Amino acid sequence: MTTFFFFYLSLVSIISGILTIALRNPVHCGLALLTLLLHVAGFFILLNSEFLAMVQIIVYAGAILVLYLFVLMLLNLKTEERVFHQRTAMISFVTASIGGIFLMVLLRSPFASLSGNATQEAIGFVGHTKAIGITIFNDFLLQFEIIAVFLLGAIIGAIVLAKTPLTQQNDSSDKT
Repeated sequence: MTTFFFFYLSLVSIISGILTIALRNPVHCGLALLTLLLHVAGFFILLNSEFLAMVQIIVYAGAILVLYLFVLMLLNLKTEERVFHQRTAMISFVTASIGGIFLMVLLRSPFASLSGNATQEAIGFVGHTKAIGITIFNDFLLQFEIIAVFLLGAIIGAIVLAKTPLTQQNDSSDKT
């Protein structure tokens, strides 16, 4: 029975992932993304990780997707177009390259592949949530900090994109 659910979740996840990037209507893309996120939570349930399944549903399928759809509803995408200047693209490329090189150096460090000691008995003794916390903050602290730096970069990038001026689509045709 587990094999059937695995193949079902796999098939629906692949189809909804393709639909998420292929559909033209942003609301339909959001609904396909919701289907994908719910089925990824199903994978966590198959792996006996109920806590991560609930976090997947609450955080991603709930909060992030609602925020995404809320922003889509606030933007008038038909009359405004975001201008992405060449200078901004070059700065983004250089920043991503430096970040990639930094990540490669960190992943080759001796701290990169430490293995944890979370056995089934340890998880059964302290519980799933506490075992995840112990494992993250003891064995994978460097990776946790790297993710924090990347999230900070994403926040700064979102602020920069929010501050760039929006221009109308017809501005370029008026100048010619």
